[in-house]
Amino acid sequence: MLKAKHRVAILLHEGIKGINGKTGLTLLRYSEASIVAAIDRQCAGESLRQLTGIERDVPIVASVQEALAYNPDVLAIGIAPTGGALPDAWWQEVKQAVAAGLSVVNGLHTPIASHPELRELLREGQWIWDVRQEPTKLPVGSGKARSLSCRRVLTVGTDMAIGKMSTSLELQKASRRRGLRSKFLATGQAGLMIAGDGVPLDAVRVDFAAGAVEQMVMQFGDDYEILYIEGQGSLLHPGSTATLPLIRGSQPTHLILVHRAGQTHIRNCPDVQIPPLPEVIRVYETVAAAGGAFAPVRVVAIALNTHHLDQVAAQQAIEQTKAETGLPCTDAVRFGADVLLDAVMDS
Repeated sequence: MLKAKHRVAILLHEGIKGINGKTGLTLLRYSEASIVAAIDRQCAGESLRQLTGIERDVPIVASVQEALAYNPDVLAIGIAPTGGALPDAWWQEVKQAVAAGLSVVNGLHTPIASHPELRELLREGQWIWDVRQEPTKLPVGSGKARSLSCRRVLTVGTDMAIGKMSTSLELQKASRRRGLRSKFLATGQAGLMIAGDGVPLDAVRVDFAAGAVEQMVMQFGDDYEILYIEGQGSLLHPGSTATLPLIRGSQPTHLILVHRAGQTHIRNCPDVQIPPLPEVIRVYETVAAAGGAFAPVRVVAIALNTHHLDQVAAQQAIEQTKAETGLPCTDAVRFGADVLLDAVMDS
């Protein structure tokens, strides 16, 4: 796993300006490890701060060879190309990194730890961590997280890839600043890289998905006041299967709805409309309670993604969302998560 002592280079080709760099950008924003270089031939030589707004002075270089000048000891694959496998040219860079003595963190669907070309290059002390591996001995979900006394806060969304993980991480930061005993529970590859533990939910067979979440929540529930469960997918997305197991497995006490300001349709399914937020809230609360089979759960606040808006427009969007839903609202990444945390603690 990644630790604060590591010096990390992130493979991010065409991911800083493109749509496939979510994992790498999340590491840049939240990882406690020292990020010494971002590898993106499209943006080499440009300013990471200006391109992303991330408050880290990390050089952007064009290749692994150039990144080696900054003495990394780990290469993190921070991109997710379509199909889950790296193009050959990028694969050669991974091999070059291993040959140069770097360990590898791999968040792709395609495992590489057992690949013969890499195994023969590994030296003593080097490792390859395939993050997306199904845990062993998973149970079937049974709803037992209802027995826990801790707050269980699940982020849910109107679409995929809109900021559920970032919202959970910002809530964790805000909680720690207040001295609360809280823990972020990762359910995706980037979250696992940051937290060092969790469940890679998209690697778990669907019959065991709720059980995997439940097992994780039960493991930590007695030791913390608040668990922040990283959301995945959306009940509104026709291709999403992750949200319901998260709801059933975690038996949340609070929901935070994440939405991209101004978005009216599912991004990759333009024929699927996002209903008005009050309707979305009703859907999530209804599904969570399942007609009374489980305890009532409220959406207590809205986390609004305003990354694409300037400061004035962002504030206007937040105020509009407050008026539309009657709930507290903020952009947790831009303005901090205290408003959201207050909503959790006050309910």
